[in-house]
Amino acid sequence: MNTSAPMDELEVLRVELEVLRREHRDLDEAIKALEHRATADVLTVRRLKKRKLALKDKIAVLEDRIFPDIIA
Repeated sequence: MNTSAPMDELEVLRVELEVLRREHRDLDEAIKALEHRATADVLTVRRLKKRKLALKDKIAVLEDRIFPDIIA
């Protein structure tokens, strides 16, 4: 018997948001490390930056779902 309660949608979104934020930070560190190398591959850096930007967009969407704007 499974006694644990399933996670509600809000909890799932928060976990997903944290995973995306962590991946975004990791990409940021990887980009900085590559840019400081003299032999940095420009194409790789560009791809990582594009992936980082896509993550930022996903993070914004999740944040909007978790913390909706309340118009007073």
